[in-house]
Amino acid sequence: MVKETKFYDLLEVTPDASESDLKKAYRKKALRLHPDKGGDPELFKEVTHAYEVLSDPQKRSIYDARGEAGLSEQGGMGGMDPQDLFSQLFGGGGFFGGGGQQRSGPRKTKDLVHRVTVSLEDLYKGKVSKLALTRNVICGKCNGKGGKEGAVRECEKCGGRGIRIIMRQMGPMIQQIQQACEDCQGSGEIINQKDKCKQCNGKKVVSEKKMLEVHIDKGMKGGQTITFRGESDQAPGVLPGDVIIVVEERPHERFTRQENDLTTEVELDLLTALGGGQFAIKHLDDRALVVNIHPGEVIKNNDIKRIPGEGMPSQRHHEPGDLIIKFTIKFPDSISPDVIPFLEKALPPRKPIEKFGKSTLLEEVELVDADAQQQRRATHGDAMDEDEDGPEGEPRVQCANQ
Repeated sequence: MVKETKFYDLLEVTPDASESDLKKAYRKKALRLHPDKGGDPELFKEVTHAYEVLSDPQKRSIYDARGEAGLSEQGGMGGMDPQDLFSQLFGGGGFFGGGGQQRSGPRKTKDLVHRVTVSLEDLYKGKVSKLALTRNVICGKCNGKGGKEGAVRECEKCGGRGIRIIMRQMGPMIQQIQQACEDCQGSGEIINQKDKCKQCNGKKVVSEKKMLEVHIDKGMKGGQTITFRGESDQAPGVLPGDVIIVVEERPHERFTRQENDLTTEVELDLLTALGGGQFAIKHLDDRALVVNIHPGEVIKNNDIKRIPGEGMPSQRHHEPGDLIIKFTIKFPDSISPDVIPFLEKALPPRKPIEKFGKSTLLEEVELVDADAQQQRRATHGDAMDEDEDGPEGEPRVQCANQ
């Protein structure tokens, strides 16, 4: 059976990595992915969970043998908050300091991450979007107590921890398994049904809908985040986390973006390319740019030109980049022989036929169109042969091991 390696792949280490190698790999990736540095919060959580499992010899042994399914069966898929684990390992004084001390300050609820897909036009002009979300807030009727005064008491079975450790016999081995306390359903508290708050039913929080205004600034890029501090779920005794909006850029049909430059492709007719003229480009706002090609200026196939100041605005100062244009020249399918003398006058003279020496016999031949298969081979090379059938559509014969 092939062993599952997802957690090792997340940390970019091999399955035989040492404890020191795991810690170094986690530090490197966690510092890069941490939400406070603009990283992906969800990927940060995945990497942290992978390290939490692999740094525990018992969990690592189960994972190596049976993968995530084995951890789930053994009750080992839970874990501490990624921020708490990060702070325990690397200190709470910032990314590159802290002396290994614990993260100071009150605990927070988990951040809520939402992804907003916007068009290139929105990033060019700026936009305000409204985001409706549902979050938990402290119950106003019981002030987050869950019931009347004194109704909530500590669970005696788990000692208020919300979890219990049970022993399970597995052949000759005895394994300790952590699971939620069944008496308090993992809350660490007990409250009689008759004493529960009628509004929150003893949960201490109620759902609330809220509308957030998301300001997409000019020049923002895909992958950037917008943070609403303290707008995540509320819970008694802890500070609310943040709502993090991740901006995702929708691909555009006409433009591609490189930093603050825009690139587009323009097909010119041969007359305009040789004799000058005008063409238009519909921009990302309500304008169309009319571009002049002056007579005497020749545009060749695959030429690259730019229009200064017509790219994307920078986010902070809104200084525009450039608009890059890649040209392709469309040739006519045929030309009347009557106009060829005029072309001979206008264009540079033909290149003389190469003789290749006196001993070479010159033989005149005619051009015909290549068939579809020949065109594909000329475009893609011999690699096309590997995917094609044999002569006359016959499938290729492959050797089989006897």
